[in-house]
Parts: sequence; structure tokens; C-alpha cells
Amino acid sequence: MSTPSSPARPDALPPTAGRARWSPRRRALVARTVQYGLLVAVLVVLALVVDWSQVGPAFFNGEAAREVLPKIPQAFLNTLRYTAAGFAVGLSLGTLLALMRMSSVGLNRWIATVYIEFFRGIPALLVVIGIGYALPIAFGGGIGSLTGKLALALGIVSAAYVAETLRAGLQAVPKGQIEAARSLGMSHTRTLVSVVIPQAFRIVLPPMTNEFILLTKDTSLVFILGMAVDQYDLTKVGREALNTAAGGFTPLFLVGACYLLITLPLGYLARYLERRGARSH
Repeated sequence: MSTPSSPARPDALPPTAGRARWSPRRRALVARTVQYGLLVAVLVVLALVVDWSQVGPAFFNGEAAREVLPKIPQAFLNTLRYTAAGFAVGLSLGTLLALMRMSSVGLNRWIATVYIEFFRGIPALLVVIGIGYALPIAFGGGIGSLTGKLALALGIVSAAYVAETLRAGLQAVPKGQIEAARSLGMSHTRTLVSVVIPQAFRIVLPPMTNEFILLTKDTSLVFILGMAVDQYDLTKVGREALNTAAGGFTPLFLVGACYLLITLPLGYLARYLERRGARSH
């Protein structure tokens, strides 16, 4: 005859049976509350540490702003011109390097790989110095235009990054598109120019926008080449004003705001293109 089973002991219950479990919504609420609390604490500490009596005269000096503002428009245009010239060189050379990297000819792939790895591994500052001072010594003459010097220097460096970005875009084009074009009688070159490259550019447009933003900031290296007053970029204007104006860091504050006027819209454009590409995909 079987014996009745003994009742379960209290200490045999699962470890979590006696604890109330939080729902995912409550855990998320607690996590957000802790994060906001930490943020408020940091802001309070910063507000207590900052010497507010010095912030106004140093960063918001009206006299210093009036002194530097007339120079800002020309410097703003110079910065855009240097950026556009460098990007044009980088995009053209980068496209060629991307095609060489994907070439069936081993020598082309080797040249493109060495170029990309080399110029991605050295600072842009060294390239600007080389174009501005070493190139005239090596070839007995240099580029007369300041914009040309900077465009070549920044374009050479940018091309290495553009090439890798474009290569990823070219490889992302569906092979069915290429096969369909070839079945219609298109040659390999025409397929590449008419089908592959246009689609690749649409794919890589957001990262290309980011590369333009990086080039905008790299134009600050133009001061190494020497320039006339009418050739100053935004950073050079800020540096010069910082040495002469009585307003402390007010010129740098204005110059930084001008850079944001260029980079913030480009950042929003890149995110918009990413969302649009995701919807299309």
C-alpha cells in the first residue's frame, strides 16, 4: 500500500517565489529615473563649480564680437571653398581607387591597397606639409594657388576613405542588376557607368556627407601653408582674434558657431538620407 506524499516544505519553494518581480515597464521607468537623476546631479555640480563672473566677459564680450564679425563672412566662404575643392579631388581620386581595388588586374588592386592603407595611416597634417613644402623641392616648383595646394593635400587623404566607402557601396549593388544589364547587351564598362556606380552612390551618400563634414574641419590645417588676410579660414580668424581681442574666447565661440552652421545641416541631411534609404530598402 502506497504512503501519502508529504506536503511540500516551505524551504523547498523556488528562491524567487517569495519576491515580487518588477514588470519590464517598471524596470525601464526606474532606469530612466536613475539616469535623469544622475544627469541633474552632474548639471548641478557643474553649475556650482563654474565661475560665472568670468564666463560672461570671456565668452560673450560684445566689443570683441564686433571686432571679429566683419571678418567672418569672407572666412566662412573661404572655408566652404576649401572644403568643396578638397572633396572634389577626394571624390574623383577615391572613385578611381575603388574601381582599382575591385579590378581583376592584380597590380591595380595592389596599388590601390597600398595607397589606401598608407594615407589612412598618416595624419593629414603631414600630407599638407608635404604638399606645401616638400613637393616644390622634389619637383622644382609647386602649386601657386593656396586653394589648389589645400585641395590636393586634403583630397589625397580623403580619397583613401572615399575609396573604401565606395567599394562597400559597389559591392552592395545586387548582382542581379549587373546580370540584367549584361543580358540586355551592355558592355562591362557601360554596365559599370550606367547601372552600378549610380546605385552605389545612392547607397553611400550618407557616409559621403559625413566625409564632407570631416573635410570641413580639416580645412583648419590651411594655416600651415601661409596665407593672406583675404584667404583666412574660420579657424585662422579665430586664432588671430584670440591674440588681439580683449574679449577672451569670444572669437573662438563665434567661429565654433559658424562651423556648426555648416556641419549641423549636413548631419541632419545624412540622417535623413539614411532613413530614406532604409525605407527604400
